[in-house]
Amino acid sequence: MTAQARSSKPGPRRTLTESAIMEAALDLLDEGGVTAASVRGIAGRVGVAPNAVYTYFPDKAAVVKAIVEHLLGQVDLAVFSDRNVPWRQRIESLALELRGRLTAHPGAVNLMIGGPMDGPRALALNEHLMETLRDSGLDAGEAARASYLLIVYVFGSIALETAELGDKPGASSEDERIAARLKGFSAIPAAGYPLSAGATAVMATYVSTRQYTWGLHRILDGIAGE
Repeated sequence: MTAQARSSKPGPRRTLTESAIMEAALDLLDEGGVTAASVRGIAGRVGVAPNAVYTYFPDKAAVVKAIVEHLLGQVDLAVFSDRNVPWRQRIESLALELRGRLTAHPGAVNLMIGGPMDGPRALALNEHLMETLRDSGLDAGEAARASYLLIVYVFGSIALETAELGDKPGASSEDERIAARLKGFSAIPAAGYPLSAGATAVMATYVSTRQYTWGLHRILDGIAGE
């Protein structure tokens, strides 16, 4: 066979879509974590040979980056578009949506915080966030620092929450988890740990929407100089 004939040989047929690959990868992440979402694992989940996945993504790093972009693509950045809505309200809406979407896929959270978020959708998110922070009166440098502060808070809080949820994010309600924590904290001896024993009701809500929004409000207060 000539070199020209070999070069014209068609590659693997595209028998699946990028969306199908992403959904399979998310399912594997939720079930078994990052190691489960290998190219071979994804191929097995969608019923194709690994080289079919490689048609779309050259390696696992590309898959990981695509998963991050896929999840961020589900976030409604239109929340930033109405500048008649107060800047704090826009940021809070985004923070709550991110929490909801990422806690639904706990296996993907470590991907978000484990590497640079430099894809187009990640950059668009950061750009909109900084633009919104400029509306609070911050200059460009302060807006960049405040954007990073918010990202650290949001993703750090979500990482702690997903660590508690494990691989069963919907197994119990938030109120049920708070009640279970409160029951455990009730055993703290007041004689040795009086402050902790007196704050059990608050400590039980550490991983909750209440605590998440409380911390977010305190950060936004600081950004606003309040």
